[in-house]
Amino acid sequence: MLLINDRLHDIDLADAMPRLSEERRRKLLQLRNENERRASAAGYLLLCRCLQQKYGICELPIMEYGQYGKPRIVEHENVHFNISHCRCAVICAVSDSPIGVDIETTDRYSPRLAEYTMNSDELRQIHSSENPAIEFTRLWTMKEAFLKMTGRGITKNIKNVLVGCTAHIETTLSDDGRYVYSVARP
Repeated sequence: MLLINDRLHDIDLADAMPRLSEERRRKLLQLRNENERRASAAGYLLLCRCLQQKYGICELPIMEYGQYGKPRIVEHENVHFNISHCRCAVICAVSDSPIGVDIETTDRYSPRLAEYTMNSDELRQIHSSENPAIEFTRLWTMKEAFLKMTGRGITKNIKNVLVGCTAHIETTLSDDGRYVYSVARP
C-alpha cells in the first residue's frame, strides 16, 4: 500500500500533534523548522492510515531501529514500511515484505552532483534525456529506495548501487512534474 501527501502546507501542526505518539512528538519538536515538522507529522499520519487500512492496526505505532537506523514497528515485526519526504510531498509505503521508497523534487539536479553520484552509464542516460533533471531524479530515487529497502542507507559507493540490482523498482513522475518517487521491492 502506498500513500502520498503533496499538500504539506495544509498540515495544521496543532491539530496533528495529539494524533502522534509521544515518541514522534518529541522527535518532531527537535526538528529545525516548521516545514520539516509538517513533513514528519504527515509521514507519521500516513503510516497510521496505511496500518489501519491494510492491517487493521489502530494503535499508534512505536518505533525501534535496526543496526543502520532503519525503523520497524514494535510488536509488528512482520509489517514493513518506509517513509520519505521532500520539500513538497511525503510518501509512505507498507508491505508484507521489505520495501523502500524515496521522493525528491525535480529541481535539485546539477551536473556536479550527477558526476559525484552516477556511474558512466547513468550519466549517459541523463545527458541523452529530454529532461536531465527528471532523469537524474529518477535514478537518484531508485538508488535511495533500493538502499532503504535493504536497510543499509546511503553507501560510499553510491555510483554503483544499482549495478546488478535484482530488486523490482518502480518510478513515477508526479502529474505536475514537481517530484519523482521510486518504490523498491525484492
